[in-house]
Amino acid sequence: MRVLLDECVDRRLAREITGHEVTTVPDAGWASAKNGDVLALAQKSFDAFVTVDRNLSFQQRLPGFSIAVVILRGRTNRLVDLRPLIPKLLEVLPKAKRGEVTWVEI
Repeated sequence: MRVLLDECVDRRLAREITGHEVTTVPDAGWASAKNGDVLALAQKSFDAFVTVDRNLSFQQRLPGFSIAVVILRGRTNRLVDLRPLIPKLLEVLPKAKRGEVTWVEI
């Protein structure tokens, strides 16, 4: 599965998402782009967009995009608090539906 990791997520988390092809928003050349623009670009090449932006589902009309959105909900957005979510993330990624939000939390 091709996964795009939002720039607000510590890029070191990409190494933890094993079994998937993971690219970060800056590596894709879309740093500082607005969420709607990132989603529009990402849906052409990626299956899922992983973020910690809890407001994304309220700011964007996600059913209009053909990409799955996964929101990580840790105690904080620090790597130490996101790492425990990786097993559940790996479990839900293959099942995440395009145009929908999947929440991953402990």
